[in-house]
Amino acid sequence: MHDLTSQPIMMIDSSPPLLHHYGELTRLPPQIPTLECNDLPSGAVVMKEYCQLPLIDLSCLNSTIERERLACAEAICRASSEWGFFQVVNHGISPELVRNMRREQVELFQTPFDKKATCGVLNNSYRWGTPTATCPRQLSWSEAFHIPLSRVSEQACYGEFSSLREVMMEFAAAMSKLARVLAGVLAENLGHPRGVFENICQEINCFLRLNRYPACPISSEIFGLVPHTDSDFLTILSQDEVGGLQLMKDSKWVAVNPNQDALIVNIGDLFQAWSNDVYKSVEHKVVANGKMERYSIAYFLCPSYDSLIGSCMEPSIYREFTFGEYRSQVQEDVKRTGRKIGLPRFLL
Repeated sequence: MHDLTSQPIMMIDSSPPLLHHYGELTRLPPQIPTLECNDLPSGAVVMKEYCQLPLIDLSCLNSTIERERLACAEAICRASSEWGFFQVVNHGISPELVRNMRREQVELFQTPFDKKATCGVLNNSYRWGTPTATCPRQLSWSEAFHIPLSRVSEQACYGEFSSLREVMMEFAAAMSKLARVLAGVLAENLGHPRGVFENICQEINCFLRLNRYPACPISSEIFGLVPHTDSDFLTILSQDEVGGLQLMKDSKWVAVNPNQDALIVNIGDLFQAWSNDVYKSVEHKVVANGKMERYSIAYFLCPSYDSLIGSCMEPSIYREFTFGEYRSQVQEDVKRTGRKIGLPRFLL
């Protein structure tokens, strides 16, 4: 646990001006209906419980015993349908690699804010807060680097953070391999070849997102990350021990207990559309912590912007759309209403 009171200069220097942004939002007149500033979907209950996500041992996928391989694949598909989230252990990404990646991530985020915001590191992908927010409930108390994998190997992206390059390349490759294994299992369950996503989701189209959630003095009022679903096929998350991730289950927010041996996997909107609602893209959020900062790294399995997304079975629930069209619609909705609408826009 970090002693936030013993290093006030470092925390002020490295963190973005989120409190100032919050203050500006509290003084703004409402620009959208109050309902849009609520974090609950229609029919949801204001209640938080703790849950143990389905925990799946991926080593069973390589078992010499067929029933163990089939049971593992069935567990992945069942969790994707019933929860939209699950945890995996024995996933092939070494604890040492995770630790090295976290060390480099922490060092990067402890760089002074002004430098992070202007030095152009990692493809000039630094972002913080929520630029489109019009009320405090739309503010994400976080900062991030969102890096396309097509740029991860480029030396010029790293500047003085040269030690980050080798670790990030190795980490991105490992996450990419795992994502394709999981996507292949989910595709095969619906009668498609395991390699169907090899061409749809080429590595150059995927992303890594490095997240930091600074300690928040008004944590009871603020999200670390506002409620949303992911606009990809599949997301894999490596998080620290602090916790704060919550997901919607049976119309209630449930908190996920961190497991340092596990990675978290969740289904994205594109997989829900492609599977014709067999797999579920579930709303989730990060709750701000009043005392501790939190770190996580997410890998997003994405297609190219011109890839056509259609359901893999008939009759289709959704009309066909390109990934670029979907992202544009999401951005337009967020700008206009303050929140993502997502797949309901594309229902037939």
